[in-house]
Amino acid sequence: MVLSEIWIYPVKSLGGIRLNASEVEEKGLKFDRRWMIVDEDGMFLTQRVFGKMALLDVSLLENGLVISSRFELGNEVFVPYTPVSGANIEVKVWDDIVQAVTVSDEADAWLSKQLDKNVRIVMMPESTRRPADPRYALHGEAVSFADGFPFLLISQGSLDDLNSRLPEAIEMRRFRPNFVVTGTGPFSEDAWKSIRIGSLSFDVVKPCARCVLTTIDPKTGEKGAEPLKTLASFRRVNNKILFGQNLVGRGTGTVCEGDEITLI
Repeated sequence: MVLSEIWIYPVKSLGGIRLNASEVEEKGLKFDRRWMIVDEDGMFLTQRVFGKMALLDVSLLENGLVISSRFELGNEVFVPYTPVSGANIEVKVWDDIVQAVTVSDEADAWLSKQLDKNVRIVMMPESTRRPADPRYALHGEAVSFADGFPFLLISQGSLDDLNSRLPEAIEMRRFRPNFVVTGTGPFSEDAWKSIRIGSLSFDVVKPCARCVLTTIDPKTGEKGAEPLKTLASFRRVNNKILFGQNLVGRGTGTVCEGDEITLI
């Protein structure tokens, strides 16, 4: 089994970035969902409600992010890694209220224009600790602004099986994984407890329950019925539709495309 793809999503619910290698930190891969867009009340925004977010791409520079509009060449804004507005505010992501830092008034204005709503982009400072769900986290692990856990893994075999049932094949990025694995049968990851990716160990703690975000085409921002309609026909457990597995890490280091994956 091999790690075939590595993905990060620096700004929650915006475009992802595929990497050849990434640093593994307790909260997730480096840069992964360390930024988030919030409304005037500090509530997080996602593609579930604001489909336009699917059309905003993110790239990494040495000193910050660039967020760009996919279909408007040159329409972009720079988001510095070191905040220049730097106000401490409370933000809400699902049931958690955590401390965050505002980043850039310029970026706020640009994003507000793109989304037709007054919004701010915030960063999670290192000092903020957001615990992962204690019912599943094994050692009090922390998480970034991701929905619930630091890492998400899906096997290519699982997507291939799903695509064989769909009227039209979809890409893996619909599901926003961090790790894609090749060399397994469909849904083999459901039975895993602990794995090693290269030299680093991870615990598989919980299946990932999927929502309407997976029905949004990441290329166009358009919403449809699939893949949830088909997934519901064979992956529904206790009224949740499951696809992929959430992970927590046992340490820090680096993972690379091509790393061997072994079961512990």
